[in-house]
Amino acid sequence: MKKITSIALVLCLAAASACSDKFLDVNPKASVAVSTLQNKVGINSLLIGAYSLLDGWATPEGAYRSYQVGADNWVYGSVGSDDAYKGTDAGDQPPISLIEQGLIQSDNIYFRGKWRGMYDGIARANDVLQAMAPATDLTDAERQQITAEVRFLRGHYHFELKKMFNMVPYIDEKIYDPNNLESTKIPNNEDIWPKIVADLKAAYDVLPTKQAQVGRPTKWAAGATLAKAYLFQKKFIDAKPLLEAIVASGQYRLMDKFHDNFRTVMNNNAESIFEVQYSVNDGASGGENGNAGSTLNYPYGGGGVTTCCGFFQPSQNLVNAFKTDATGLPLPDTFNSSDVTSDQGVESSQPFTPYAGPLDPRLDWTVGRRGVQYLDWGVHAGKTYVRDQTYGGPYSPKKHVMYRADVGTNTFAGNPRLNANNYRMIRYDHVLLWLAEIEAEVGDLEKARSYVNQIRKRAANPDGFVRGADSKPSANYVISEYTTPWADRATALKAVRFEQRLEFAMEGHRRFDLVRWGIADQTLNAYYPAESQKRTYLKGVSFTKGKHEYFPIPIQEILNSKKGSTETLAQNPGY
Repeated sequence: MKKITSIALVLCLAAASACSDKFLDVNPKASVAVSTLQNKVGINSLLIGAYSLLDGWATPEGAYRSYQVGADNWVYGSVGSDDAYKGTDAGDQPPISLIEQGLIQSDNIYFRGKWRGMYDGIARANDVLQAMAPATDLTDAERQQITAEVRFLRGHYHFELKKMFNMVPYIDEKIYDPNNLESTKIPNNEDIWPKIVADLKAAYDVLPTKQAQVGRPTKWAAGATLAKAYLFQKKFIDAKPLLEAIVASGQYRLMDKFHDNFRTVMNNNAESIFEVQYSVNDGASGGENGNAGSTLNYPYGGGGVTTCCGFFQPSQNLVNAFKTDATGLPLPDTFNSSDVTSDQGVESSQPFTPYAGPLDPRLDWTVGRRGVQYLDWGVHAGKTYVRDQTYGGPYSPKKHVMYRADVGTNTFAGNPRLNANNYRMIRYDHVLLWLAEIEAEVGDLEKARSYVNQIRKRAANPDGFVRGADSKPSANYVISEYTTPWADRATALKAVRFEQRLEFAMEGHRRFDLVRWGIADQTLNAYYPAESQKRTYLKGVSFTKGKHEYFPIPIQEILNSKKGSTETLAQNPGY
């Protein structure tokens, strides 16, 4: 959905004066009376405004920056995990470095940025419902449809806050009173999962299976999001029928090529269940409708891709995870015992011999590395693509990067790093792997294996391999399906979880998945010591169980929550 300029809702202006200083009575500029929005046109304008917060960004630079709130959660879900380094150099965006290094404090501006972005979205959703209540020109069907879309959005925004901060206040249109600015200062002393579920279920029950506009959620988008909420609560039996209904609908399929999920020209394809819509060259100031949250995350130079900014570099641990054995199966227990060869410390002008061992081809659709074709930009040149290889490692991000063929059409004229490559929030491959997870947890292990094999079969499609200019494979790609039945749930779960990492690497999910699986401490406390041999700033970093599963409530929001002298928001344990 395209953005609209933020509308200030002026509900009441009261001026008291002992004399008649009429010249002091000035009508506010850039404001509209709420009554002018209590109709179909006004309500739909407010609804578009609520959609526009899906990318998290509502305000100009200075309040909070786009990459603090990006829909892909690259800072929190990927850099905050074993998937990625912050990248760039040591002095650039130090708040991200603090998150990467486990120095997680409540005054980190990134946490407040995410908090504000999501609550701005919630406020806009509630504005729609409040404006709609007295409207008289809506049919019952229109009212139900708008309410369902709003509740989907409100459920999503609260879900984002819940997985980030856990104990957060739930704000609906009944709590917010525009005549009482302290009405939203409520305690964060209850688990809001039931209210998130209620919003998403209400959306699921009403939304159509298809929408005329691709940016609006369907019944299946609501069902998948609801199922995801159940998975975060380990309510596998509740999630299963929702996901099975999506499969049975026949509306979605895996794309033939894995990377068709990360190309602008393939936005809203047959695999996509819900996407955050981006657009460029549409008249918006500064290209702000592009994927602003990822605007830092490009190769620094060397091949003409961009000249900025070198953030979000894949970790060596992630690259190693794509190794396979001679038969093409993953190595979940031993993948990190040796490294895929990198060009760390090797000048681009010097010879380099790439890794010759067997690899899952999804590696080279996820990670830019020397000697491998980098989309249609040519072969990744290595060190000249990286801002500071010593600090951030030798690899480049890839999934969200535009193709050379997109420049000028699907990139913003004033900044090619702002492009129209949508963020695929939920895809059909999510649905299949969530079903595999459910079967591995509480169901049929053979069904779990079959779901995973669907994913691996697509990954092994020869047409999906990265190829060099000579049309030969860029690496020794060896990948196969699981042919031996899984004998126990521990084996099945390990395989399913590892597959989720490979399929969704660098998409902002990893830390949240580790936390909901209950293995964040053991996984990350194995990652930090090994990776610190390459990135010295990770020495001594650890994940504290019972604390680091969630980020701290922003201290400024706690201070702002005071009613009188009493803070209504309480800090998370350990902070």
